[in-house]
Amino acid sequence: MSTDLRSRVLTEHNVSRETAQALDLYVAQLTRWQAVKNLVGPATLAEVWQRHVADALQLLTIAPEARRWLDLGSGAGIPGLILAIAGRGRSGFHVELVESNARKCAFLSETARLTGAPVTVHNARIEAVIGHRAGIDIVCARALAPLTQLLAWSEPLLTSGTVGLFPKGRDAAAELTEAEDAWTFARDLIPSRTDSQARIVRVTSLSRVDP
Repeated sequence: MSTDLRSRVLTEHNVSRETAQALDLYVAQLTRWQAVKNLVGPATLAEVWQRHVADALQLLTIAPEARRWLDLGSGAGIPGLILAIAGRGRSGFHVELVESNARKCAFLSETARLTGAPVTVHNARIEAVIGHRAGIDIVCARALAPLTQLLAWSEPLLTSGTVGLFPKGRDAAAELTEAEDAWTFARDLIPSRTDSQARIVRVTSLSRVDP
């Protein structure tokens, strides 16, 4: 771990000492569980503060007023669990984590308990959860599925006022073009602060294209 990189990320996001300690605990847990659960790409652990922590924290700068988040396919808790750790001190802040893999849910639950992160872990498929959520400000997902599929899963929320934040890599424009064949949606592309070739797709309304 690069101490300089850690310090830069924490300073850039104005992280308190208590939150920094909780993020350190998250990184320690991720490293420990990675040895047996393969939660993230092994090569990314050396750059965990930039590739994972900072990449998640930037979503808070895009939606600073959001209090209720729903993270689809949470996996190693990126971005959802990291967001919850960073948002612990905000009144009403809560993140729902949806993950169908029971072993990954065990990691999420234990790490949330250790860090005091305000989360609810749903060990279930996305389809079984998303249609029953109300009052969600932001639905997000990283490295889970093409945008067309993310919009299909998120339709019950995106058609009722929830905003979507979907980090994408260099193929973001191509994914948008493909999604526009099936969906009409208001969106903008926000440059990623951690990867010059990546974008965050923000979706603020959604409807199906007439057949």
